[in-house]
Amino acid sequence: MNLAQLPTESRNPATEHIDQLPTLEMLRVINEEDAKVAQAVAAELPHIAKAVDEIARRLEDGGRLFYIGAGTSGRLGVLDASEIPPTFSVRSTLVQGIIAGGDSALRKSSEQSEDSAEQGAADLAAAGFTGQDALVGIAASGRTPYVLGALEHANPLGAVTIALTCVSNSPISAIADITIAPITGPEVLTGSTRMKAGTATKLVLNMISTGVMIKTGAVYGNLMVNLAPTNAKLIDRARRIIIAATGVNEPIAAELLEKSNNSVKTAIVMQKLNLDRLTAEARLAAHHGNLSALLRQI
Repeated sequence: MNLAQLPTESRNPATEHIDQLPTLEMLRVINEEDAKVAQAVAAELPHIAKAVDEIARRLEDGGRLFYIGAGTSGRLGVLDASEIPPTFSVRSTLVQGIIAGGDSALRKSSEQSEDSAEQGAADLAAAGFTGQDALVGIAASGRTPYVLGALEHANPLGAVTIALTCVSNSPISAIADITIAPITGPEVLTGSTRMKAGTATKLVLNMISTGVMIKTGAVYGNLMVNLAPTNAKLIDRARRIIIAATGVNEPIAAELLEKSNNSVKTAIVMQKLNLDRLTAEARLAAHHGNLSALLRQI
């Protein structure tokens, strides 16, 4: 592939003289370019929805979600994966991020690691990836060998594979089951895909992980009812979630949280269905922890 022909590597005519602009005007130009990102992501919503539904199905059947990438793409995948357990109180292995060069590459650049397709496959295999799982290969350019190798490893296993890129008709798209390709165009700084492409990638990953958690029952309305109240801030948030879901006052919410063994979901079921903790826990378990599904039957 001729990298010079990629949109993400092309020179942006709107920013050719950005180094000569006053600071405010320089920032205005950057902001105008950033404003194009959300539109590019919006054009991919049908493909993102397809990915969310397929990943959710895999997770409900016991599978996991893996992100893999190099450089900025890898860091964004690891970031999104690392935020899922504290946000939704799921096990840390449910959503995993793999970056070329290993965890040290999160802080110290290891860009040369992206050139090995064999290492991408090996890293995915070492993580225990199986045919039950889902893989999102992230590469702004759509051609990173490390990501290609991982996708090629995943396909024969029967796993669902998703390409997340910012160019059309890319090599990773050619071998993935689903392609998400927000076309963000030339960067403010030529080739600096940590900017618009990185922003688009973060927006898409937000949608994928949040959408999957919603579909699998980790959310009630727009409330994070899987929240684990492990510090003062989260205890306060847990009480406020109980108040919002049930209409009780703060003292009762605090009491419910304590009686529920610090389970927001259990506290809500106890209040709404007038149940003791053990019975509420059993009712939730019968609905696989899905609070919305349980309460819709009232």
